[in-house]
Amino acid sequence: MPWNVPRKYYDLFPVDQIILPPHLANDLDDVPTAGRNMAKPGGDHAQMLASGRWKEAVQGYLAAIAYTDMNLGRLLDALEKSPERDNTIVCLWSDHGWHLGEKAITGKNTLWDRSTRVPFIWAGPGIAKDAKCKRPVELLDIFPTLLEMAGFPARADLEGHSLVPQLKNANAPREWPAITTHNHDNHGIRTERWRYIHYADGSEELYDMQADPNEWKNLAGDKKFADVK
Repeated sequence: MPWNVPRKYYDLFPVDQIILPPHLANDLDDVPTAGRNMAKPGGDHAQMLASGRWKEAVQGYLAAIAYTDMNLGRLLDALEKSPERDNTIVCLWSDHGWHLGEKAITGKNTLWDRSTRVPFIWAGPGIAKDAKCKRPVELLDIFPTLLEMAGFPARADLEGHSLVPQLKNANAPREWPAITTHNHDNHGIRTERWRYIHYADGSEELYDMQADPNEWKNLAGDKKFADVK
């Protein structure tokens, strides 16, 4: 912040039509101290609330996305007109996600789903068209995927795993979860159904992402889910 883009991209999203993201006033009540400290609920979001400009903050974020989308379009239009059109692999990703008030945060640097997700789009030769894969993956997977797709030998020293099976068939199985680490010994693990967070002090969070996609109910203290953890 601030998101400085031309005015016309703000005008695409009138403030009076902005819908705030899903949120709970007491969302952090069942979050351990380590998670709350990481989230810094007294930081930028508290300032947004104090200034009464939450919707303007969301507007700014949407405007920045629209401006970026326009520039991506310029790049892809140029590729379409180039002689390399049919011989190019496109991989689109970004910096990690941004809370817009979910979990009482405006910002990122947490281990929750909103902050650990990125846009991740592939296109090109050998990639299934219009497919959507629900397998959790990592940005570490980009390099081994490009090696395989470009015909280079695989490397044993990489932590990521090639996504070629999923790019050919979105329903192809994947053996590994997605792991995110933030600062020393704080880890989040994401499978298709679960998000488990383990902080350096031993405290935990567990969310059923199918039943609770907003991560509103921390199940880590429920003995019924010991095997899941």
